[in-house]
Amino acid sequence: MIQQFLPKALSEDEVKEVVKSIIEEIGADGMKDMGKVMGISTKKLMGKADGKMISTIVKEILS
Repeated sequence: MIQQFLPKALSEDEVKEVVKSIIEEIGADGMKDMGKVMGISTKKLMGKADGKMISTIVKEILS
């Protein structure tokens, strides 16, 4: 019953696209910018993606 009121979780591919666009927007360049990317990504994806998934994807893309 509650499921219908919760936001739909994004797929891994959808999260990757959001993270990639954030990286391009802020000009992130490597792991030194991970904190900045994580902060923005977490806010933008709140309630739509798991923090662990976001972290894994950010690390994968930045490294």
